[in-house]
Amino acid sequence: MDFLNKIYYHNTILEWLIALGIILGGVIAAKLLYWFTSAVMKKITAKTKTKLDDLLIDKLEKPVIFIVIIAAYYWSISYLNFPNNGLENLLFKLATFALVIDITWLISRTLDAVVEEYVVPITKKSESDFDDQVLPIMRKGIRAVIWIMGIIIGMDNLGIDITAMIAGLGIGGLALALAAQDMVKNIFGGIMIFLDKPFKIGERIQIDGFDGTVEEVGLRSTRVRTLEGRLLIINNSTFSDNTVVNVSAEHTRKVVLNLGMTYDTTPEQMQQSMDILKEIVIAHPAIETEDASIGFNAYGDFALGILFIYRIKKEGDILQTQTEINLEILKRFNAEGLEFAFPTQTIFKKEMA
Repeated sequence: MDFLNKIYYHNTILEWLIALGIILGGVIAAKLLYWFTSAVMKKITAKTKTKLDDLLIDKLEKPVIFIVIIAAYYWSISYLNFPNNGLENLLFKLATFALVIDITWLISRTLDAVVEEYVVPITKKSESDFDDQVLPIMRKGIRAVIWIMGIIIGMDNLGIDITAMIAGLGIGGLALALAAQDMVKNIFGGIMIFLDKPFKIGERIQIDGFDGTVEEVGLRSTRVRTLEGRLLIINNSTFSDNTVVNVSAEHTRKVVLNLGMTYDTTPEQMQQSMDILKEIVIAHPAIETEDASIGFNAYGDFALGILFIYRIKKEGDILQTQTEINLEILKRFNAEGLEFAFPTQTIFKKEMA
């Protein structure tokens, strides 16, 4: 027992062991609390009608566990004796800073759970897509404000002069502005996207050689899923500097088809060919009949040209419609004995006397 009563750094070995035991006890209590919420509380909340309690348990589980560990650390410090008040104050300030950050984390997650349960369903039910685009930015902005306030309060408890720090930022403001000009440009680009609405989430766009579907619009960048399935992150300033093609906004898809008939084709057969094309257009439900154009437009090097222009309705399957039209042309023309031309040459040989 004499060994336990020996003093090291102004505390007996027994006191050091008790302080360590308090911390270990806090960790064990945190583990037990984690098990209890996972094995018991989540099963209870899963049976309730509302999803808010499930979200709160899921999001607040870790912050609450860390509070238990911080409380154990605070208690262990209080149990020990420190002759140097400066060291003791620093240890208590670190505990307070950790507690402020943990409470900030808890508030941020609580707010996120409330938004997920009550606000998100409202935006999904609304007809406008504007709130669907603005909500993610608002959530990130509110979280950023909460964390900034929490860090400022925590640093203030550490004894850091926040006023002097802000004044110091003013001195380096010019350098910061120069370094952040691209970020500011991207933010203004994001604001212009929300104001001009060149596209919405879920629409297909083409820009700067890329083609894909918009998944998320942020303040700094926009996420686009390309046709190959890759995720593309585009700076919002790109939309200000380049032309954006909104493929989803097109009312119809224009298809231009050049058909070449052999020079053996008679005028009657040419007219028959164009009549068949008109019949195909009228019969297909996905084609805008009024916008179709058919004409004998060219005497080519080896073919008589027929220009066939039609437009596919927005709700129609573009690739499938073109396949059906092309197959129908091939079937009808073959059935009527109308021949398509292919590159040929006729060579006349003159006999030398």
